[in-house]
Amino acid sequence: MKKMDLQKLPCDSCCENNRVVWSRIRAIDIGAIQPPLVVPPAGTIIPIINRYFYIVTEAINLTNGATLPAHLFTDDNGAPITEFTLFRPNGYVNLYINAVMQEGGAYNVTPDSLNLNPFNATIFAGTPIIIESLGFQ
Repeated sequence: MKKMDLQKLPCDSCCENNRVVWSRIRAIDIGAIQPPLVVPPAGTIIPIINRYFYIVTEAINLTNGATLPAHLFTDDNGAPITEFTLFRPNGYVNLYINAVMQEGGAYNVTPDSLNLNPFNATIFAGTPIIIESLGFQ
């Protein structure tokens, strides 16, 4: 068997005599590497998001449910709206009450109103209600 050629490395604080010396790794100019071509996918999906805001002005008792008409809400720009934009079947709606997302079965949104199902709770004045309508084209 052939013996491996070992080279001695200078060491100020030790007396190890046999170490393998590997060749140095050289850095290259990153500009020399060409990035891969970007190929857009055949079908591009574009999300559309509409948000609607309402701050409750008077406590809402949900014992018998409640209906909030669309005209109470404003859009992202603070402009009043007359109806909610819904994206069916290619979209969905989220409801946030006091910044907490609500279960899908607790409400229904139509273009004209937000319908809250009966529940043993009260939404107090000053509570923010946000409807987020997402669609995909």
